[in-house]
Formats: sequence, structure tokens, C-alpha cells
Amino acid sequence: MPFRFVHTADIHLDSPLRSLALRNSELAELIGGSTRQALVAIVDLCLEEQVDALVIAGDLYDGDQTSMKTARFLASQLQRLHEAGIAAYVIRGNHDALSRITQELVLPPTVKIFGARAEVVESAGRGLSVAMHGMSFSKPQAPDGLLPRYKSPVPDAVNIGIMHTSLAGAPGHDVYAPCNVADLHAAGFDYWALGHIHQRTHHQGARTVIMPGMPQGRDINEAGAKTVSLVTIADDRSIAVEERLTSVAQFERVSVHLGGVVEWRDAAAAIETALLAQRERTASPHLVARLRLTGETTLAWKIRRDIDLMQAEAEQRSERIGNTWIEKLEVEVQPPTATRGTTADPVGELRQLMRDEILGRSDFRDEISDMVRDLLADLPPESRNFAGDDQAGFDRFIDGLLARGTEDISARMSAAERDDS
Repeated sequence: MPFRFVHTADIHLDSPLRSLALRNSELAELIGGSTRQALVAIVDLCLEEQVDALVIAGDLYDGDQTSMKTARFLASQLQRLHEAGIAAYVIRGNHDALSRITQELVLPPTVKIFGARAEVVESAGRGLSVAMHGMSFSKPQAPDGLLPRYKSPVPDAVNIGIMHTSLAGAPGHDVYAPCNVADLHAAGFDYWALGHIHQRTHHQGARTVIMPGMPQGRDINEAGAKTVSLVTIADDRSIAVEERLTSVAQFERVSVHLGGVVEWRDAAAAIETALLAQRERTASPHLVARLRLTGETTLAWKIRRDIDLMQAEAEQRSERIGNTWIEKLEVEVQPPTATRGTTADPVGELRQLMRDEILGRSDFRDEISDMVRDLLADLPPESRNFAGDDQAGFDRFIDGLLARGTEDISARMSAAERDDS
């Protein structure tokens, strides 16, 4: 009989809301409960497929949580697995190390939480002999590689390694138990169940090495459909891996080109068309969209001035589509080139003055850059990549920030001038 298991990681159960843009209370409730719904979906999948085990490769929790509501919910889900005779193998990741729940929660006997020393748990499975290898850390920092500390593969058994690692490093993730993928392939294990990096990756090679990503995104920087791995190891030890959808809400960036649009209702219609197209491409039950409005349009100033009204237009159309939500609007529209400030246009002259005399000053740019760096330092690592992954990307972000600020100020002044005339 084959040995089958579900592999997941980075559930971040009951993770707090990380986006200040989620001002819609219903959307905040959806995202706030999405990690729980993802765990329920994972357990449901285990039961439906009648697997032998669930493997969680770290970061089941989200830091220093003390809520016993989280504990009770987790225990109830693991109890469902226990009653079905499904084992659970769990290692602690860097976020789990901060959680008191990890230390205090009493779990069913079919749940194995690996300790800080490398351990091997052997079982007969349903025909195959299986050896689960894993280790956890009690501290959130793990600057050294773990692979040398894992025990050797058990002879004549299917060897599955469970490790929470940043591998060779990834943007937006702290270095955690780094290791080389080539060394994992060469270690003699049949399957490596990894965790820590939130983007799914199948590292091709002699063995099966899977980073499953997270089962539920929490903000726009964790966009796309999220899945877990359903793994089947056949009697001949061949391995088949299937992706199974688990995300309830799917974050996506949606671009809306408004070039040449002159009527407000046509701009709203273009938003609806873009949302409908993305909704058709969205695999998860709910779409959470960040709209990016681009192009040259005579509506540019009005859209910038009345961004709240355009947000309301977008939300009305998202409700009409169903299970579609607007997380934020990013306005990058510009007035047509021919209509931008002339010598007879005082607002245009002011815009040019801001560009030449204020934004062009290196001390002003340096001050804005320092403010953004301070903000980045206060954010968790996984939320910092909006400002670029390197110095060139950071510089482009600052340039765009200053340019958009100039256009926003000009738009409001121009609108006020028209209203007073």
C-alpha cells in the first residue's frame, strides 16, 4: 500500500491583520479568519483523501500568542485527525519559538512535535516502512545550518526530512537555518518537507524537495492562489506530488488602463471589466484586489482629488460581481501631455517649481528616504519588499513616491481653483 501525506507550512494561525488598507469591516473579518479556514481546509483534505499523515514544517503559529482560543481551535482540528487515525508531524519554526501555546498546549497522542534535537520517528505505514526526521528550535534565531545535525537515513525505509529553512536566502525572509539545495538532494532522503519561504517552489533534482509556500496569503505581498502538497509514495518508492488549493481569499494586483477615458462612468466601467477578468482567473473563493489605475486621461486630477468616490465606485462593482473585494486603489494616471502646465497655468507652474526646486534637492530626497527606511525597520521582514529588493529598486520607489505626491498636490489645487472660478 502507498504511503500518503499532506505537506504544509507557514499557516501563521490567527495572524493579526497586517494591512491598514483593510478598512472594510467585512473584508477585515474575512482576512482575519482566513488562516483558520485554511487549516480547516487542510484537515478536510486529509480526511477526504484518507492520508496517513499531516506534515507541518514550521510556523504553525504567528509569534508570541497567548490566546487560548487559538489553542482550543488548533486542538479541535488535530483531534479530528486523531479520531480518523491520521498522524501529525510538526516542527517548530522561528515564529513558533515565540509562542507560549507551543509550550503549553496538550495535543492528541497521534501528534508528534519534534524537539530541539534531531529525532527520527519510524512507522510501518500501510505497507512501507517510513522514517520521519525532524527538529525544532526553541529560539527564533537559527543562523547556522541544520542539515549536519539530522540523523542518517534509516536503511530500507522511506526517509522524509522536515526542515524549516531559508535555504540560500529569499527576499523578505530572515535568514533561518540556511542550507544548500544540492546538499538536500545528496543527503539520501526520499522527500524533504520544507517550510519558511512563503512562495511555493519544487526544487528539481535527484530527490523530491518541496517548499509548499503558505496555505493562505495575508496581504498583497502574499498574492496568488495558495496550496498544500498531497504526496503519494508508491510501493516502489516513486513519489507523486499534487497541489491542492487551500486559500479562501486570494490577493491579486489588478491593472486598469484608463488612457483616453474622458467620462467618470467609463472609468468605473473599465474597473469593472478588469475585475471581472481577474475574477475568472482567480481559483480561490474570494478575490481581494489592489487596483492600479494607469494611463493618460483628462480625469486624472478628478480621480486624484476624489479617490474616495472612485473607491466607492470600485466597491459597488465588486459587490455586483460577488466574492470580490477592493483592498486599495493605487492612482498612477496622468493628465494628457498636451494639457500639462503652461505659462498661463499657475498650478502647472507650481508643479514644475516643486519638481525643480523642492523634489530636485538632494537633502529633501534624503529626508524622505530616511523616513521610509525608518518605516521599513518597524515592519516584519516579509512586509518590506514594497520598497524594492535592492538599492536600485528602493531609489525607483522613492522617485515614484515623490512624483505621485507632486501630482496629488497639483490635482487638489487645480480642482480647488476650478471650484472657486
